[in-house]
Amino acid sequence: MKKIAVLFVFLFAFSAHMLSAQDSESSVTSSGELVLQISSLPEAKLGYTHSFSLPLLQGSSFLTEGNNIRFDLTAEVTPINFNAIFKTVFTPIAFIELSAGARAGAGWPLDLFGSYIYGTGLNLPGIANSQTYSGSAFDALLWKGFFGGTFQFDLAAVVPGDWNHVVFLTYHEINYHGNTSAGANQGWYFENDDGENLNGFNYYGNFVIGYQMPIFLNMVALLVEMDQNLYDTPGRTVWGDHLIRWHFSAILNFTVTEKLGIAVITQFRTRRNFTNFDEHGNQSLHFQSRVLDTSNPLRLEFYRVAAILSYKF
Repeated sequence: MKKIAVLFVFLFAFSAHMLSAQDSESSVTSSGELVLQISSLPEAKLGYTHSFSLPLLQGSSFLTEGNNIRFDLTAEVTPINFNAIFKTVFTPIAFIELSAGARAGAGWPLDLFGSYIYGTGLNLPGIANSQTYSGSAFDALLWKGFFGGTFQFDLAAVVPGDWNHVVFLTYHEINYHGNTSAGANQGWYFENDDGENLNGFNYYGNFVIGYQMPIFLNMVALLVEMDQNLYDTPGRTVWGDHLIRWHFSAILNFTVTEKLGIAVITQFRTRRNFTNFDEHGNQSLHFQSRVLDTSNPLRLEFYRVAAILSYKF
């Protein structure tokens, strides 16, 4: 696993060097962004993205004059894992973006004041179908490949004005994610989630409606996210693995300086209801042993409040 990590870091650095070498050409522009994410949960993430953009298939109309292709190289680290991400974004016309890329990383378990949080590891059924953790630091490569498309619209493009920026954006993606230690139909953890990931294809989509303003509070927005597993695991409808998972977020974005920004996000999410519980009313059974309450399958609950600090270079 250490060899894999060293190889990935080398490829990341080599790609950055090659793109940086092209930066001497006047047509290529580059920029960097440092992002710190914290929330009301025991979590934090620090990431740096370096982007290289060059014109491609540009035309004379307002729909094509900004056509370009962008390459993003990102490194992320949290207290329980690290990731490296490569993404390519092509803008063939002003309101459409096509993107593709890959992510790879590794993680480790962390004892947080007597409670463990998992950056990696398997979620296996134990005694009486309880959840059992199996794993160790750097025991697997966690990876994902993805392809997606974005449609975006800004009212100010049609009705110019600093106070006319009513924006709409929607993004849709098909991805395949995997854990090299996981066998067929074995669940695994990523960044201390529920541990219900299986190797296979997934769909992710979101919708954003917002209003941008030329003041300190420069945007208010509503974000709706949905993701759904596309693999066909036997019996998955019993525990509700086929259902769409929803997140609803209220976003306030503040421009502190031209380079420094802060976003405050309040999030809610849907959770599944089950008919089988332990003696304390807890859903501690292994997720593949739970039985969905088909008469009331989903509930909405508070998830977290998060803050994202970004600095552009």
